[in-house]
Amino acid sequence: MTDRKGPVLIELDDTPGATPDTAPPVPDMDMPAPSGQAMQTMAALATRRGSRIGRLFWGALLALVTFVVSLAAWNFVTGLLAANPVLGWIATVLIGLVLLALLIIALREAASFFRLGKLDDLRQRSEHALAAGDLAAARGVTEDLRALYANRPELRLGREAFESRKGDVFDADGLLHLAETQMLAPLDAAAQAQVEAAARQVAMVTALVPIALADVFTALTANLRMIRRIAEIYGGRAGTLGAWRLTRAVLTHLVATGAVAVGDDLIGSIAGGSLLSKVSRRFGEGVVNGALTARVGVAAMEVCRPLPFHRGTRPSVTRIGRRALSGLFGSGT
Repeated sequence: MTDRKGPVLIELDDTPGATPDTAPPVPDMDMPAPSGQAMQTMAALATRRGSRIGRLFWGALLALVTFVVSLAAWNFVTGLLAANPVLGWIATVLIGLVLLALLIIALREAASFFRLGKLDDLRQRSEHALAAGDLAAARGVTEDLRALYANRPELRLGREAFESRKGDVFDADGLLHLAETQMLAPLDAAAQAQVEAAARQVAMVTALVPIALADVFTALTANLRMIRRIAEIYGGRAGTLGAWRLTRAVLTHLVATGAVAVGDDLIGSIAGGSLLSKVSRRFGEGVVNGALTARVGVAAMEVCRPLPFHRGTRPSVTRIGRRALSGLFGSGT
């Protein structure tokens, strides 16, 4: 008996509208969720503290190199003076110019630490005045704040408005709030613009440059530049060492509070809905790294600002992140 094999009939779905372009996307179960690895690595590098033995080694090595270079320069100049006085004096003048430049750099760094310390002192005094309800202390803070921004032409109208209205306020909270709205509001807007620019840059590089460590380098440099500019906006004028110390302080605070971490609330609030399920992992990493940069920026504003945020004036990380990333990954709403 011979088996007959006929054609196999396959029933096709003739549902109206079922076309390839309307079919739901195939989920990629193997694709890991965005973790903001670049920002995580940047925070780990910036907050890592070396061991005592390591600090002793590098300190001793720096002292040894300085001693050797100084001794070599001394022998070079003295030998050149003995052989050719004209060339010897030229070398002496050049070395003196180098030392003068180093002294100026050191003085600028010291001045930057002094200005950052002044901002920190104002913030601590204002917090004490608010906690104690001390009107006299609040008036002292506002006077020092006005003197700090006396040479800022963009704050002239705010200073004049504060001077005309401060006599009508008879409590510490109201006086500091008046100073905040009149003198610090333009600075807050400028600082938020810097945060948005840094978040946009970090997100774009992470999403579009598939080079190892490029996103980490971009995150580190963009955050350092952002924090330095925020300090300058509020009157800190941080130097190189001051900016690095300020960056360490900001990131240490965020790491201690767990703010440099990715959660569903961060992804959902910044990316919105199912955005991350429609784009590649690189774009998802860009969104998360940009959002974490916004968190760092808001923390830097809190650290550099001479008055603490109160009465709902603290900027929203979600709002800043959406504004910064809306032009890169579609609508931020």
